[in-house]
Amino acid sequence: MTEKQLREKIVATAVAWLGCKESDGTHKKIIDTYNAHKPLARGYPVKYTDAWCSTYASAVAIKAGMTDIIPTECGCEKHIQLFKKLGRWVENDAYTPQPGDYIFYDWDDNGVGDCTGAADHIGIVVSVAGGTIKVIEGNMSNAVGYRNIKVNGRYIRGYGVPDYAGKAAKTGGTTTPATPSGTASAPASHTVKAGDTLGKIAAKYGTTVDALAELNRIRNVNLIRVGQVIYLPTPAGACAKLAAMGVINSPDYWTQAAGNFKYLDILLEKAAEKITKAGTRTATAEEGVAALVAAGVINSPDYWLANYKSLKSLDLLLCALGGAVK
Repeated sequence: MTEKQLREKIVATAVAWLGCKESDGTHKKIIDTYNAHKPLARGYPVKYTDAWCSTYASAVAIKAGMTDIIPTECGCEKHIQLFKKLGRWVENDAYTPQPGDYIFYDWDDNGVGDCTGAADHIGIVVSVAGGTIKVIEGNMSNAVGYRNIKVNGRYIRGYGVPDYAGKAAKTGGTTTPATPSGTASAPASHTVKAGDTLGKIAAKYGTTVDALAELNRIRNVNLIRVGQVIYLPTPAGACAKLAAMGVINSPDYWTQAAGNFKYLDILLEKAAEKITKAGTRTATAEEGVAALVAAGVINSPDYWLANYKSLKSLDLLLCALGGAVK
């Protein structure tokens, strides 16, 4: 994936939990995602009643498979220390962030000079436009929600800036999307051999046990069998799984397209997590989008409705995925 796509994936993962809140218990899945990741920061399992802004920010990194560049923590000050240790901390409040950067706040900031106080809160930058930063945050009034704040605004403590560019370079990505061509070469799956564990498989492919378990619908992460095919939480893995179920019939094409078409990788991966078998295709792309929204696969229907004609066969893909999630 490119740097841009990695940033977009973090934002999309964060936005997928928009609206989760304490009052109905939907925030618990965020806490559970954090606690399932090992090792736990300081060995502390977060309680459902704890403050959970840093926990949310960490869970997003875990869910997106980016804990190699984004440290996990349940406390803001400790989170800053970890970013500093990685050499990825920006002290300057006037810094103009990019989507996917982590923003920290100090509610005691008086707005004079650079804030160096203790951090109280954290969020993830969604976008920056006209000098205004749009941020998504966990534990914002006990829920996941948006905040708008001015660049260099009061209360900004500083920024954690994950090395998306470095990760893109290591995984063969570039700073600009590549044009789909040829045959997909990224690994799509792993066949379990004697001595394998989900932990070993996750480490081999640079992902997490949670991501593998969710995509492959594995309830007991300690129980896998020799010969079992484990699909990887990548566009290639998602397409391979969807093809094996008969949902799509051109996995190589869609794997390559996912490297070029905005948010397609996320759509494929989320659909592969939800779908268990092929279904009757919807009659129209609009119906497919509606079904995917209802299933929680898509949370930005306007984007897909406005853009499905700009990629060959994307309308057919939406029909196939929409029919399978019904």
